[in-house]
Amino acid sequence: MKKTLLSPELHAAWEEIEGYARGFGLDFYPIIYKVLDYKTLYEIAAQGGFPIRYPHWRFGMEYDQLSKGYTYGLSVIYEMVINTDPSYGYLLEGNEMVTQKMVMAHVAGHVDFFKHNMWFAHTNRKMLDEMANHATRIERLINRYGYEQIEDFIDVCLSLDNLIDYHAPYIKRPEAQTERPMTAADDKPQTVEGLKVERDYMRHYINPPEYLEEQRQKLVEEQQKKRRFPENPQKDVLLFLLNYAPLEPWQHTILEIVRDEAYYYAPQGMTKIMNEGWASYWHSRIMTEKALTDAEVISFADHHAGVVATSPGRLNPYKMGLELLRDIEDRWNKGKFGKEYDECKDIQVKNNWNLQLGLGQQKIFEVRKLYNDVTFIDEFLTPDFVIEQKLFAFEYNDRTDLYEIVSRNFSTIKEKLLFQLTNFGQPYITVEDGNYGNRAELYLKHRHEGVDLKFDYAHDTMRNLHRIWTRPVHLETVIDETPFLLTYDGQELKKTKL
Repeated sequence: MKKTLLSPELHAAWEEIEGYARGFGLDFYPIIYKVLDYKTLYEIAAQGGFPIRYPHWRFGMEYDQLSKGYTYGLSVIYEMVINTDPSYGYLLEGNEMVTQKMVMAHVAGHVDFFKHNMWFAHTNRKMLDEMANHATRIERLINRYGYEQIEDFIDVCLSLDNLIDYHAPYIKRPEAQTERPMTAADDKPQTVEGLKVERDYMRHYINPPEYLEEQRQKLVEEQQKKRRFPENPQKDVLLFLLNYAPLEPWQHTILEIVRDEAYYYAPQGMTKIMNEGWASYWHSRIMTEKALTDAEVISFADHHAGVVATSPGRLNPYKMGLELLRDIEDRWNKGKFGKEYDECKDIQVKNNWNLQLGLGQQKIFEVRKLYNDVTFIDEFLTPDFVIEQKLFAFEYNDRTDLYEIVSRNFSTIKEKLLFQLTNFGQPYITVEDGNYGNRAELYLKHRHEGVDLKFDYAHDTMRNLHRIWTRPVHLETVIDETPFLLTYDGQELKKTKL
């Protein structure tokens, strides 16, 4: 039996739940449970699930918001679990037994997902120790340089913690620096001689002027590429700053810590719908098929309904993930996939389609392993599912001062969902040039995808980038379908039409 900090009654309940979960095929790290009063639980929740974090006002702000939600009955945290090995699950003291059992089943689903989903493969499973180490390092800096100075720089770094490359752990990116340092020899002019010619009278035919000119252009482009800094656009802006910004050692330490923690939490943001859907699927099955007593059925139904409840204008990741996994399971059990099914035009035949393949469980375990929210929605969202779940797209109407339904079209809904999930719906920014104008200025580019930057957000972000880079910062973007260059020089943000 795994180590737990539970009462004998809860200990026995977890043994039962664990047996059912493993019987269904779930495979998870050891889980250490702690039962906490609501104040302690909300303190840990405010710190991202870790009992020890570096001191900062944002954790107090998070706690204040969470505790007020609990006090006024607006929200309750029933469970919390962190992605470590062993994993730590937190239970709220005073919950009835059926709630604790449901939470344990839910946690087992989460930890199985943490262990097997490929997007978590590169995360630090000893992050509990790492967070404590980060706290110690920050506290030492506070003792040396003072709380206000350290807190101020942490604020700057946290405002930029989304400027990372979320796919960097899985894709080998071109390096930011050149393969070899540029020297004076690089400035020597190089000539294009063309192909080797043994007979002089053939030179004009083998190396015509247009061919030589083409080779000269390629040589010039190659030389310019070698001088470019970085050679290729860099998505991980924080890494570029760590490598090249004129940081003091203590500033480098803080930025490195913020970046490390941003990468730890990134897979959770990338798989929110899948992860919560997977945990909800298994707590539902474990409870309804195995663990519920007759006296607990109504209470469980009430709690489960609260978890998957929906409201207008709000996407519930628990509900979306759960229903889409159930849909995948049903389709693969009945064979509702493939060319023959897709090409069938008879609606009645498609509704009654059932090849009795029984591949549903195998398929959802495969999905759990390989997909994130973007690929999950892109591959498995279907028109039938959109109709069945009554999904729609909505927008804010300036004229009526209301949010209104604008479409129930499948392609529109899918496009908006994917846009919302890609890069977490945040602007896609890359470093284009670290020596813009040969003045050591930073040039960034916003990959415009139909949504303009919020000017006040851009101002604050560029101001904080300037704090780190210490030289003017430029950002190329599009505003009202017109290309602009935003420039922050340390005093004000200027907008220049390109």
